[in-house]
Amino acid sequence: MDLAFTPEEQAFREEIRTWVRDNLPADIAHKVHHAVDLTRDDMQRWARILGKKGWLGYGWPKEFGGPGWTAIQKHLFEEETALAGAPRIVPFGPVMVAPVIMAFGTPEQHKRFLPGIASGEVWWSQGYSEPGSGSDLASLKTRAERKGDKYIVNGQKTWTTLGQYGDWMFNLVRTGTEGKPQAGISFLLIDMKSPGVTVRPIKLLDGSVEVNEVFFDNVEVPADQLIGEENKGWTYAKHLLSHERTNIADVNRAKRELERLKRIAQAEGVWDDMRFRDQIALLEVDVVALEMLVLRVLSAEKSGRNALDIAGLLKIKGSEIQQRYTELMMLAAGPLSLPFIREAMEAGWQGDFPGGDVSHAPLAANYFNMRKTTIYGGSNEVQRNIVAQTVLG
Repeated sequence: MDLAFTPEEQAFREEIRTWVRDNLPADIAHKVHHAVDLTRDDMQRWARILGKKGWLGYGWPKEFGGPGWTAIQKHLFEEETALAGAPRIVPFGPVMVAPVIMAFGTPEQHKRFLPGIASGEVWWSQGYSEPGSGSDLASLKTRAERKGDKYIVNGQKTWTTLGQYGDWMFNLVRTGTEGKPQAGISFLLIDMKSPGVTVRPIKLLDGSVEVNEVFFDNVEVPADQLIGEENKGWTYAKHLLSHERTNIADVNRAKRELERLKRIAQAEGVWDDMRFRDQIALLEVDVVALEMLVLRVLSAEKSGRNALDIAGLLKIKGSEIQQRYTELMMLAAGPLSLPFIREAMEAGWQGDFPGGDVSHAPLAANYFNMRKTTIYGGSNEVQRNIVAQTVLG
């Protein structure tokens, strides 16, 4: 693989860099660079700016209103936006469900759902995990029973990221019980404002609400909101999986956070500690290796080869790297990472304690929050089994 970018690709990078510099709101970039929580308005404001430019669906082909960029162009876009301090695009709409709708939806579904995703106006949530059905997703129990021209949905989803903001939700639901568990699953789109849908926030250790429980009590869903064929949802979920794994790796955020780690280490006087510098160097090597893996997946995707085996490795390495850089940041700041008052952070003034800095306040909370990364999206233990079976047989 040629790792040198062509002059055309370098020019494309400069175009992206210039546009982001001119259009990314400074208050949002400040929050991202200092790990201050983003509000719904912050995230959707940036999504709408990208949507107006036609770049929210940056991975979409031209036939569906996307820019039709190559794998390298998409990678450069992700890198430049991340390094500039842009919020990570909430992936559930443009990165995850949109490709499924494009590949398996009807022309009517394309017209109905894709414009709202591309513009950033409609917030999508993911309905996969259930109590007792996380990594073993095939055991899910949420039931959708066909009655005439609608489905009646009953059950529960959990760990629904940012579900409190959701307008629509794509769900894996059980529509059959014959044969293997995977054979009876369908892919259903549900309006979260439908009667019978209840969202219950789950407050985390740091006081934030990032995940939710979602309950379905006799929710009526029109049958034309089924994607593809009934009982074929597992196939569509696997199609989505390749897009999710690449996104979960989040290599460009890792590159940005690596530079932040170096700044904190220098500010706190541990940069000259060779043992600590060794840990930063080891992390940087792994970030570069992860980037090479991402490029391999994108190259395979571009040529039509199946990249799911590599995508599993992306999830494993990406999640471990996220845990390591948050741990090293916390260790670099030491006791200064411990004071944390969420209300003060949101008001923008915490950091006035002796020796403190506003960017130190969330370090411990971020460390604890990132314990989740090796569990969500299929736990890393399960991912290793899948990779071993796929690659080794």
